Amino acid sequence: MTEDQEAELEEQADDVDEEAVEEAADEAEGLQEGDFVELEYTAYTVEDEQLVDTTDPEVAEEEGVDQEGQEFKPRTIVVGEGHIFEAVEDAIVGSEPGDSGTVTVSAEDAFGEYDPDDVQTVSAEKIDEDDRYPGANVQIDGQQGYISTIIGGRARVDFNHPLAGEDVEYEYTVTEEVDDREQQATGLFEMYLGMEPELWIDTDEVEEEVPVEPDEDADDDDEPAEPEFETETVEKETLYLEATPQMTMNQQWMMGKQQIGQDIIDKVGVDRVIVQEVIDGMGGMGMGGMMGGMGGMGGGDIEEALEDADVDADEIVEELEGAEE
Repeated sequence: MTEDQEAELEEQADDVDEEAVEEAADEAEGLQEGDFVELEYTAYTVEDEQLVDTTDPEVAEEEGVDQEGQEFKPRTIVVGEGHIFEAVEDAIVGSEPGDSGTVTVSAEDAFGEYDPDDVQTVSAEKIDEDDRYPGANVQIDGQQGYISTIIGGRARVDFNHPLAGEDVEYEYTVTEEVDDREQQATGLFEMYLGMEPELWIDTDEVEEEVPVEPDEDADDDDEPAEPEFETETVEKETLYLEATPQMTMNQQWMMGKQQIGQDIIDKVGVDRVIVQEVIDGMGGMGMGGMMGGMGGMGGGDIEEALEDADVDADEIVEELEGAEE
């Protein structure tokens, strides 16, 4: 067999492989990785049925966790992005909206196996006085843990996750596939920040500088030509986000706004994210109300104000000139 024949056979094999991949993708049914879905779920530990998480307000009320300020309702996630346990994601792939299921997640895949070496004895001096009691969550040398016992000047701190070593039973229902992109973005922001911001998507015309191809007929020089640009008007899909005080003070947003914004761009498919800060009116208070010490001089005539105060403006000028001398 000649080299040309071998190359032709390899090319044909590559074409067959690509066709097989495309056919498999076309034949895939149900929800797939990358799809946005709205999910209802409740998860308990298998051994002692301790609530791990829920979207059901009735369950939250029964378990006494509905007073923590969290809103309990179906949540929007992206399948395959690690927003829930991998075993649950695997069960969702191929399913349809309306499907339900129960998945048992092993301790190893849930919150990790319990490691006795992660329980350490530390000096109580490393712990704030207000946190020196069993069960208190503490941070020691950058590690998060909780106090199991404290006696005298020593404390036993467990750095395992509180649910380490626990298998988790996860009951879920896929309520719908989420196609609306504003709803997709809202769901992602709620997952990242624990709140729903006000947002909307618009298409804007934007002027931007784009590089221009060099003139091929131009004389060749030893030095490369300076790059040239021209202004073009292009359309950009923009997700606008209202930055409320609650959002701007959110720790997750302050630390990771760039990463969150980029993730929204990638997953929702917009070109950019613009965060808008809104300053509400102060009920007619105005600047004058903040400048009481100036006797209302903020917007009036200064000479008239001096006359009203029985002050000679010429005398003030003479005093200033004398001070300079």
